[in-house]
Amino acid sequence: MKKTSKRLASRKHRHERVRRKISGSTQRPRLAIFRSAKHIYVQAIDDERGCTLASASTVDPSLKQNYTGYSGNRNAAQAVGKMIAERLLEKSISSVVFDRGGFLYHGRIRALAEAARDAGLSF
Repeated sequence: MKKTSKRLASRKHRHERVRRKISGSTQRPRLAIFRSAKHIYVQAIDDERGCTLASASTVDPSLKQNYTGYSGNRNAAQAVGKMIAERLLEKSISSVVFDRGGFLYHGRIRALAEAARDAGLSF
């Protein structure tokens, strides 16, 4: 097995293990994060209804103009965290369940989470 395949399989296994324990609701949606090499994506998901309540990413037009080319850094992650918090607070949602998607709580994931907390979300 290649090193990248093993790493991806390990991440998916960690994510499945976490997802067994947490789920989102209308009052407290799941804040799911996906991190790629160039971008970071976050969604607020209501698992009871199976729908996305809000989303933000570095490919969003309002953020894309600030980060031309490579946007896979902590500054971009902080901007995405602030944006998702603003969008959820507009919908009167202030509390979420954090789903790091099997990624380590470090670097861009941590920067996004702390920016969302600073902007008013609680988790």
